[in-house]
Amino acid sequence: MSASRPRVVVLAGGVGGSTFTVGVRAALARRGAPEATVVVNTGDDLWLSGVRLQPDIDSVLYRLAGQNDAARGWGRAGETERVNAELQEWGAGWPWFTLGDLDLGTHLARTGWLREGLTPSEVVARLSQRWPLGVHLLPMTDHEVDTHVVIAGDGDADERESGERALHFQEWWTRYRATLPPVRFENPGMAAASPAPGVLEAIADADVVLVAPSNPVVSIGPILAVPGLREALRAASAPVVGVSPIIGGRVVRGMADVCLTAIGVETSASAVAAHYGARADGGLLDAWLLAEEDADSADEVSARGIRPIVRPLWMTDAAATADMADAALDAAGV
Repeated sequence: MSASRPRVVVLAGGVGGSTFTVGVRAALARRGAPEATVVVNTGDDLWLSGVRLQPDIDSVLYRLAGQNDAARGWGRAGETERVNAELQEWGAGWPWFTLGDLDLGTHLARTGWLREGLTPSEVVARLSQRWPLGVHLLPMTDHEVDTHVVIAGDGDADERESGERALHFQEWWTRYRATLPPVRFENPGMAAASPAPGVLEAIADADVVLVAPSNPVVSIGPILAVPGLREALRAASAPVVGVSPIIGGRVVRGMADVCLTAIGVETSASAVAAHYGARADGGLLDAWLLAEEDADSADEVSARGIRPIVRPLWMTDAAATADMADAALDAAGV
């Protein structure tokens, strides 16, 4: 494969990851390069009202298909919520977690295929056939490893012996808006999980691996926690280039700062780079894209063995996002 036609793998999750993925698609189109393989977080997944939801998969799917609700930042464009209202009348589901009618159609299709025996990877492949996505989507694993947030107990009957209580990530994030201080994050069943078919092969064959500006703890963290995946990244011949989700000491979207604080990481571009670590020292990164607002921390990143690249990182429009993805590809020398 020539340097002008790189094989690209992206690790992504959430709104930031879906937006960045669109930029990567545009950047590769400029180069006439093959489709990227996007490995998507499935730690956000859950069962609700009898159907299987994969919020990060769907965010990336809808965004690439141009079907996303740009105003809300999640769900489908032109959405209605009649079924959700009826579910709430029956006291079913979560009253604070809205299932749009179009979105529910996706969940029902997914659940039906899972019930028929398809794997999550096969379901994602089937969902991807509806629209021309321009990338190859893969879940990080076919195992159910939903993210749980452990918080201090309050006397609830469901408390553990330790006095702690576990909430599904979606309840902590959507219902409580991350206001309950987390003790830690867990992915039950992760030790028995394995990368989804095609993930390790894509990494081994890649010319560059890009870490999207997604939440480092609950979007990228579960991907890296899948047994064998971090080791595959360290062993890959491809450079690993990350893009900072922190600009000017602040998160761009969501509550990643709460997640970072819970694991003892400062909300700064250099601290997140240190959290991922330099591949030369057993970590993940070869290079790290910093925003212009964080240029002063470039020397600190470099001192940790990670090559800093200072570029504009605001994904304000399609062109700016494609330029940012181009910068990430350039950083890898492809």
